[in-house]
Amino acid sequence: MEPKDKALIAQIKQKLGADLFYIDDEDEPTEECVHFYFLAKQNGEEVICDCVLYTLRLHHESEMHEEAEARVAEKFDEYLKSKDSESAMQEEEIGMMMAEILVELEEEEAIKVQEHIELDSDNPVGFGMDVGLNVPAISNEVMAKFISEFRAGTVKLDDALYSFQISSDFE
Repeated sequence: MEPKDKALIAQIKQKLGADLFYIDDEDEPTEECVHFYFLAKQNGEEVICDCVLYTLRLHHESEMHEEAEARVAEKFDEYLKSKDSESAMQEEEIGMMMAEILVELEEEEAIKVQEHIELDSDNPVGFGMDVGLNVPAISNEVMAKFISEFRAGTVKLDDALYSFQISSDFE
């Protein structure tokens, strides 16, 4: 485990004050993703949780794009390694291929996601958390509920697999 950055911890605690959480001012929050900090106990000691909380829909879209990029990379390996003058001609073709693969993945419901919490104890302030929840938006209420349940050890994740429609983004 990495040594913790005491100056950064003090800075985050100061920004937290008496608030339940502090939204990271370097990452612009969106309706579907918020990067924030909160305090919790681990082994009886207070730790800072560096949390990125996002909707399953956003996670699904990210996974879809990652898979599509991997498939395009197989066909356009050289393009992805170097952007030269010839590769500019391929950009439109690659964009079309990405759109086709995304539609195909969506139609097949090939990518499924589920609620999850990924913990990283090597975080410089305490531990990092990537959390995907099946909610329509990340609101202050969603964050407060998650923090409360996490602190109490009562977080119940839905283990069902979900697929979402995104084709309207590229039709």
